[in-house]
Amino acid sequence: MQSNASELPLAGIKVIEFTHMVMGPSAGMILADLGAEVIKIEPPGGDKTRRLQGSGAGYFPMYNRNKRSICLDLKQQRDRELASGLIATADVLIENFRPGAMAALGFGWEAMRERNPRLVYCSLKGFLSGPYENRTALDEVTQMMGGLAHMTGLPGRPMRAGASVIDVTGGMFGVIGILAALERRHRDGRGELVTASLFETTAFLVGQHMAQQAVTGTPPPPMSVRSSAWAVYDIVTCQGEQGEEAVFVAVVSDTQWRRFCAEFELAEFAADASLQRNNDRVRQRDRIMQVVRELFAAMSKAEALRRLDRAGVAFAEVNKPSDLFDDPHLKAGGGLLPVTLRDGANAGEQTALPALPIEWAGQRFGLRSDLPAAGEQGREILAETGLSTLTQEEGVCESQR
Repeated sequence: MQSNASELPLAGIKVIEFTHMVMGPSAGMILADLGAEVIKIEPPGGDKTRRLQGSGAGYFPMYNRNKRSICLDLKQQRDRELASGLIATADVLIENFRPGAMAALGFGWEAMRERNPRLVYCSLKGFLSGPYENRTALDEVTQMMGGLAHMTGLPGRPMRAGASVIDVTGGMFGVIGILAALERRHRDGRGELVTASLFETTAFLVGQHMAQQAVTGTPPPPMSVRSSAWAVYDIVTCQGEQGEEAVFVAVVSDTQWRRFCAEFELAEFAADASLQRNNDRVRQRDRIMQVVRELFAAMSKAEALRRLDRAGVAFAEVNKPSDLFDDPHLKAGGGLLPVTLRDGANAGEQTALPALPIEWAGQRFGLRSDLPAAGEQGREILAETGLSTLTQEEGVCESQR
């Protein structure tokens, strides 16, 4: 597992992060996992995300590892000076505040470019330039606007995806822009303004369905109904230890169809000339799936999984997120990182959360520093940056005293 900071691809890159919730912190975490020094600027008392409950309770622990924290009150002149001093030494700034908020604090792109011409300034917003650019957006808002909720739900019943997919993917596009700007800076020494957004990210993700309609002339139905591209591409039930259990099965090529029929002894299907091509099988889907469902309903889940694997087709157990804590593949491959919870009722307890889904030279990116307490590294950050002479009591937040 990659953990030696000096050997990581972004070693030597300094990032100042003004973010909260998911989109901004996920971008910062990706850069941090890749080796950048990421300094998270939090308000007095810490990022409010630390204290969210319900579906937001996992935001901070998932997206803030490998960072250092300093608490600054940006409403105070002295703390704004400290923040400005940090930005002057940075390679990258990330922010995901509402439009105009950073400029109102004196930290907008134009002002920061004057202070640090090499700065790559990444704004993560709801919308790119256009009529919507000042509107408030959330992951769920843009899933609805962008058609993703339509494609996820049942007909007439749009449903958001079951994770913050647009926040995280939007953060990833921000990282792509940052890396491109850093590469260009190697050539000309200039920083750049990079903006990524939720709505345009959603539009990009549903672009395949827009193209589908352009090709077929028919609006695509929600993916929850079933895929119309393959005959066997569905959930079946098997006999598990606790009764019926679900398994997803996908046979997506003519070669896979032949292997599937051979493994499960579907001799009649294998010999049927009208089922040899994928599009012909799609037209006879109901006939095929009736037999397939009956086949798996009489089979144990363990046998079904073993034979599907042997056949070389795509398949999956239908898991819950909690099942991943004990997933043997993730545990064996360094796919789960030990993280100590810092806030809430379980503060101090350790859990395991997913690593960056990338291998570098055959290894996963690991944990170099645990989740920071609010303002935990404040004094050392200021001292390292040469700002320690400004740290009078009125200029340092309570968590750094």
